[in-house]
Amino acid sequence: MNGWETLLVIGVITGLTFLTRVLPFWLFRRQDRPSILLTDLNKLLPPAVIAVLVVFCLKSIGIHDLHGSLNQLVCVGLVIGLHIWKRNNLLSIGLGTAVYMLLTALV
Repeated sequence: MNGWETLLVIGVITGLTFLTRVLPFWLFRRQDRPSILLTDLNKLLPPAVIAVLVVFCLKSIGIHDLHGSLNQLVCVGLVIGLHIWKRNNLLSIGLGTAVYMLLTALV
């Protein structure tokens, strides 16, 4: 690509990135009450994202690597227990990740 084509591509990417950041504020700018769609998304999206992350993290568990699988299962149990106990996403995910790294490195 020559210089103008490069600038054009950068301009289009910049414009689309800006549009994706601003579009929600334009669409949902009503101030009196939030829309039903946003209320439903606010309730449903966090558990759905966590479910996708759990499936992605545990998809490789198998009998062929019992050591790694055991580490993952222990840490998933730790994260679930911490989350039920403290109801703090940052604490449960952060501590679960730290314990997993320690188990992977030391055991």
